[in-house]
Parts: sequence; C-alpha cells; structure tokens
Amino acid sequence: MMIKITCPSCGVDGSLSMLEPSYQGPYKCWKCRALFKIHLENSELKSCEPLSQEEFEKLQEIHALKTKFKKE
Repeated sequence: MMIKITCPSCGVDGSLSMLEPSYQGPYKCWKCRALFKIHLENSELKSCEPLSQEEFEKLQEIHALKTKFKKE
C-alpha cells in the first residue's frame, strides 16, 4: 500500500510503500532532504517531528536491527 506524506518543510508530497498500516521511524523528504521521525497508524500520519542527522542515523540503525531480528 502507498501512503502519502506532505513534507512540513517544503510542502511537497512524498509517498512510502508499506506492507503494514502502522509504522514509527525515520523519514527523509525526497525533495528538500529534511529529516523527520514519523508515526503512522492505520495508514494515517499521526505525528511528524524534525530530526538531526545523528538522530536520523540512530533511528535507521534501530529500525534495521528490528527488521533483522523479525526475519530470524
């Protein structure tokens, strides 16, 4: 399923391809490259908070580890 997200920084619509309707983690705008922590529930954006590059990288690492351990 495709989920549309409007960037709070530049207003451009972006989209995410999701397997599940809920997600909490990092997001990067494809246009302005702004970094955010987003929370999706039932395919709806519930929150969107700005992140620093360091926070974004940490969230990506955590998400990758969670995904790795779910597969095993």
